[in-house]
Parts: sequence; structure tokens; C-alpha cells
Amino acid sequence: MTVSEARGRAIIDGLGGHDIAVVGDLMLDEYLWGSVDRISPEAPVPVVSVTGESSTPGGAANVAGNILGLGDRPLLIGLVGNDHAAEIIDWLLREKGIATEGIISDPQRPTTVKTRIIAHNQQVVRADREVKRDLTPEIEDRVMTVIQDHAAALKGIIVSDYGKGVITATLLPRLIDFCLRHEIFIAVDPKDTNFPRYKKVSLITPNHHEAGFAYGMRIISEETLVTVGRGLLERLEAGAILITRGEKGMALFRADGTVSLIPTVARKVYDVTGAGDTVIASFVSAVAAGASLEEATVISNQAAGVVVGEVGTATITKDALREAFRHTYGVGR
Repeated sequence: MTVSEARGRAIIDGLGGHDIAVVGDLMLDEYLWGSVDRISPEAPVPVVSVTGESSTPGGAANVAGNILGLGDRPLLIGLVGNDHAAEIIDWLLREKGIATEGIISDPQRPTTVKTRIIAHNQQVVRADREVKRDLTPEIEDRVMTVIQDHAAALKGIIVSDYGKGVITATLLPRLIDFCLRHEIFIAVDPKDTNFPRYKKVSLITPNHHEAGFAYGMRIISEETLVTVGRGLLERLEAGAILITRGEKGMALFRADGTVSLIPTVARKVYDVTGAGDTVIASFVSAVAAGASLEEATVISNQAAGVVVGEVGTATITKDALREAFRHTYGVGR
């Protein structure tokens, strides 16, 4: 599946200018950068000589960063603790120009922090600091209030579920029902253990491991891929399922029974961190700009091909997307 040059240019030019909410688990992605030239005498592990460090908003905040990069206005909604990591996230988001009015501070939990040590462009180890606990009913009501206050302007809602406690068994049905009543496109980047909760969403974007786990069948061929995709679609009563397949590309399953297989366009793969965030953000941004589901899949496939070629959590931009299309399809010149 592809798009014509004229249509591709129109989609890219039309991206941006829309309000898209991102609801989910916020976290701080920390990076320690360095090199390895010896093994520790204390244990059979590499010794990393740290030469630099950096931080970026992760999880749902990275989805919002991708939305912003494509020219849309993200409404970011989630939880942080009352700690230094929360202050860093707030500063980083404001520096990017992402509004923080939907971020709720919960002093009963720490801000989720993922620390990655990277040497020679390879991730050596990751350390997580987090508490996985459902948000309280009071905070759940505050989340819904933020959504309701912005409903009239929203062109889409992205649920970014990392299983840290924001997307609960009670909040998700409220979000889905709200979107159905207001005819708002709702897309979910799922946590595999929460699949039964995602009924009637507009789009769900599992990777092939998550999809196979949720359906109870490993995806080992195109035949099993089709069985899992169509089975999940029927089970969840969803509008569409986009299964990401790594080096094998993507597969879009629509409620009308059509299946579209798209090969990857990635020219190099250094790091898949955050690639799922880019996929769902670019898909919803494209739909908000008037793209069909198939066209949005092509857009998101191109966007993913860009970010996996960078080390660390990366976000897409319209310029990078336009260049990717130019290289692959001759679009956007």
C-alpha cells in the first residue's frame, strides 16, 4: 500500500493545527552516555565510563512530543509525584512548549523514572524507579474534568498505557464512552495485560508480541498474523487494529474486513525506544488532518522508520517526515 505524490504532499502539508489529548503514564527518561573498555573485576559486567547525561520526558509525554513535532497542540494528562523528577519533567515540557495544565501531582507516589546507560550507541542496562498503583477516584475525576473542559476542540484522544496505574479499569470505560458520545477518534497504545478493557476504541496499536499474547497465539507467519488481527478486532469490537511487526513492517486490520500489509521503510535501526509513541502520534495526527486509515498507516510507518534510526527516545517532525517521504516515494519535494 502506498500513496500518490500529490496525496502524500497534501497529507503532510495538512498535518498540524489540531488539538489532540494524550492521557497516560508520564515518566522521565534519563540517559547516561559513555564508553566501555573493560570488564569489572567485581562481576562479569562492563564498566561504563560516563561522558555525559541527558533527560527527556518519556511515556505519554513522549507521545505529546511527537504530536507537537507534527504541528498539533497536545493536551497532556497524567500523574507525577511531588519530587525533583517531576520538576525536571515540568521544566522540559515547558521548554518544548507543551502545556502542563493537565498534569496532576500525587504526593503519594514517586514520578516514574527510567534510567538507561548507553555505551557506543548500545543500551547496556536500564534501571526503573516506579510505583505501580491505580490512581484514586478523586484523581480519576480530575482527569475526566480536564478532558470534558477541552472536548469541543479535541480532534483525537490517545491513551498511552504503560501499566503504571493511570489507565485503570474504571477510567478507560469512561474515556471510551466519552469519545463515542462526542464522536472523538480514540486510539490506544496498549499494555498487553489490559486488552479486555479496550473495547470499542477507534484504533489500537499493539506490537506483534502484545497482539499474540492478547489473543493467545504466537504470530509466526502471515497466516497467524491474519488470524490474530481479525480475531482481536472482533473480540474488541474496535474500528481498526494496527499491528507493528518490527523489521517486517505493519499490518492494518479494519472493521470492514480489509487487511493491509506494509513493509518497513527503516534504512537503519539503532534504537526502538519510543517508536510505538511515534507510530500512534503520527497516525492520529494524520487522521485529524483528514487521512484515511490506510493513508495514516503509511504516514506512521514512515515516521517510525525515522525515529528508530536515532539513539534514545526520539520524536518525529514534519520536516523529517517530508524528507522520509521524499527519499522513499519522491513525495514532498
